[in-house]
Amino acid sequence: METRVAVLGCGAWGLNLVRNFHGLGALAAAVDSDDGTRGRVATQFPGVALHASADAILGDPSIPSLVVATPAATHHAVARQALLAGKDVFVEKPLAMSVREGEELVRIAAERGRVLMVGHLLAYHPAVMALKDLVDRGELGRIQYVYSHRLNLGRIRSEENILWSFAPHDITAILLLLGEMPTEAAAQGWNILHRAVADVTVTTLRFPSGAGAHIFVSWLNPFKEHRLVVVGDRKMAVFDDTEPKDKLVLYPHHIDWIQHQPVPRKAAGEAVPIDSAEPLRRECEHFLECVRTRATPRTDGASALRVLAVLEASQRSLESGGRATAVGLGRRFEAHETAVIDEGADIGQGTHVWHWTHVMSGARIGKRCSIGQNCFVGKDVRIGDNVKIQNNVSVYEGVTLEDDVFCGPSMVFTNVINPRSHVSRKHEYKPTLVRRGATLGAHCTVLCGHAIGRYAFVGAGAVVTKDVPDYALVLGAPARVAGWVCACGVRLGTPHERVTCGACSASYEVRAGVLVPLGS
Repeated sequence: METRVAVLGCGAWGLNLVRNFHGLGALAAAVDSDDGTRGRVATQFPGVALHASADAILGDPSIPSLVVATPAATHHAVARQALLAGKDVFVEKPLAMSVREGEELVRIAAERGRVLMVGHLLAYHPAVMALKDLVDRGELGRIQYVYSHRLNLGRIRSEENILWSFAPHDITAILLLLGEMPTEAAAQGWNILHRAVADVTVTTLRFPSGAGAHIFVSWLNPFKEHRLVVVGDRKMAVFDDTEPKDKLVLYPHHIDWIQHQPVPRKAAGEAVPIDSAEPLRRECEHFLECVRTRATPRTDGASALRVLAVLEASQRSLESGGRATAVGLGRRFEAHETAVIDEGADIGQGTHVWHWTHVMSGARIGKRCSIGQNCFVGKDVRIGDNVKIQNNVSVYEGVTLEDDVFCGPSMVFTNVINPRSHVSRKHEYKPTLVRRGATLGAHCTVLCGHAIGRYAFVGAGAVVTKDVPDYALVLGAPARVAGWVCACGVRLGTPHERVTCGACSASYEVRAGVLVPLGS
């Protein structure tokens, strides 16, 4: 039975898809909102039905399959609409702009019995397929390191950064070759042309097997470079897609240890013969075959989610200045359906976010935290592990809560000392640091610019207007030191030199008017 497809989006890459599906005799229609683009399609492929909108295609039962080549930011919405219309869908990379969106598409495809394939082109490249075979046969030995460079002076995008535009190709290849997911990603980038869009990124990945990888991508390079290097303990391989002939070369280099010193032994490279078939042609043929046979595509939704998980962790790392970020599929935390978790928020495993709470992009919340009802966690707020935030608390930008902090119901943070509604003072935010184990009682207020010491206890309704020492109990408005508390939370007697907690037997002494635990 003939398979008929429509291509949605006929820009620079979409036109290549149009060419291939037309060459395979499967192209029924092409869709693009731009008159000039439709005109170019009509000139190159006469007789192909052209539409300015996908509406006619979605309702046409004679076209059961859609290829989505629209801008990346639209992939989720367009693919979702197509799946709900009962179409098999081939989506160009990335599948979506978040794991959560990707999971929704995978779920809909499974519920509707639809084929969902993602255009991760390198999985269909003859050189990568040959390299995968070499790795699987142990020809390279144990894989120790992989790195890729994808550089060009080409089309520069503003709707997504270079990480999301270029790196999916290399992430796909690296995951395919290593056969495992990384445990963490760390990414750094440079916003050169656009204030909010990274033009250059370097991403480092660590894998459970001990292997490492890095991915260098840029659209501000003086020449084109698409190179993937795989380092094994027996041999090394180089895949250079810009080479016209020998795209895959195997190097039987190895390291000898002589008198406890590593000595490299180099050998001549050996070109690996590969098929000359166009990767995109293979990819298009594979989609048509999966539609006909209902087979699972090589690059199905599940494989695309793995790529998205790496991209998402890398993006979080990029936004945090390069901090290593865990890579994980599926939500690691629990959030009530009424909670709003912005994209780019990083929430640790085992954390619970309760009703009507909003966590903004850039916020970092650690593991095993509890964020109560009707709370707010601002942009770039840092919250450690095992933090308890009770109902009706707003943690504004500039606040840092270390591990084991307790925030009582309706307590208040501020971040500006002289707020005016008609004067913007975002550049004047003053930081507030709440150190490990501190307790902030119900309805207390902590004015910005101050630090709450380790295991300090701020009484209910107190107003903090200056730094609070470690282990201090402060009460009143303004808050004053009224005693001391143990790390276990029990009030201590009035110490002159030394004091021991009657509940847990921890001992403390006074040094320069400050309480410190013995042995510290």
